[in-house]
Amino acid sequence: MMGNRDLERGGGGTKSRNGTYPPPPPPQPATSSAYYVDNNSESQWTSWLVPMIVVANVAMFIVIMFVNNCPNNINNFGRGRQCVARFLGRLSFQPLQDNPLFGPSSSTLEKLGALEWDKVVHEHQGWRLFTCIWLHAGVVHLLANMLSLVFIGIRLEQQFGFVRVGIIYLLSGIGGSVLSCLFIQSSISVGASGALFGLLGAMLSELLTNWTIYTNKAAALFTLIIIIAINLAVGLLPHVDNYAHIGGFMSGFLLGFVLLLRPQFGWLERRHLPAEARLKSKFKVYQYVLMLIASILLIVGFTVGLVMLFRGVKANEHCSWCRYLSCLRTSRWRCDNN
Repeated sequence: MMGNRDLERGGGGTKSRNGTYPPPPPPQPATSSAYYVDNNSESQWTSWLVPMIVVANVAMFIVIMFVNNCPNNINNFGRGRQCVARFLGRLSFQPLQDNPLFGPSSSTLEKLGALEWDKVVHEHQGWRLFTCIWLHAGVVHLLANMLSLVFIGIRLEQQFGFVRVGIIYLLSGIGGSVLSCLFIQSSISVGASGALFGLLGAMLSELLTNWTIYTNKAAALFTLIIIIAINLAVGLLPHVDNYAHIGGFMSGFLLGFVLLLRPQFGWLERRHLPAEARLKSKFKVYQYVLMLIASILLIVGFTVGLVMLFRGVKANEHCSWCRYLSCLRTSRWRCDNN
């Protein structure tokens, strides 16, 4: 907004008799301690990808509940067990003993592409690493993810465009699926949260690599912590795994260093500067270093993870307590799918 006011003032000059403003003073040479941020709303991208992702996820959840058809399978639940929200008819939810998130059964999620180690490794259904990104375990899971996606994703898409945000979303979702499949073999999982955590990770790396442009760094960090904590809490419930969260976050964090760089302050105005004052490099040296390191770690991480997965490696055999990061067992629900 300050940039707009400066333009309206015409550099502080007064209007001449012929109805024009005198030319503004030449821009000053850029300093090395700040970064350029274009706050002009006209230069922002129009966010359409994130709203489309929200619509697609909601539509997919309706399809899931339609296929689930709880009333038709109520006899399989036993005496005293009823569908939740029966007034919804075919779209009603499974009994809370089966799914406390107000959603479908495990068999329905498996049928529609949920992540399952045995099918990925032994039945060569690697496509589940992608399809599980679009599945949600219940209304609670869906609302938590979509609200966070709107809050974080729209802001990122407006500033960096749909291409980069879309790449981060998809690759982070797949990265979360790979880590989840490495650690979970005894149950199915849905990894839509992994893509969201990828955006959170990208937001954090963008905050770090472009640190000097933020005027309220504490507020940005606090917002990230709150959103991450809420989604981690949801990840302790059945059908949702924190391995997808962690894998997605790590993927997005590294991708942010590669895709979400901002140029140095004054780079876009370099044509107005004298030759001796022009910047020679679009980015800082440390930004190039972080981008290189992140690129190497991404390639190595995805390669090693996929090789381990399709070789049938069970990572949980090397970490006996890691299973508690995915599902917190209580008397109200089980962490298996039997």
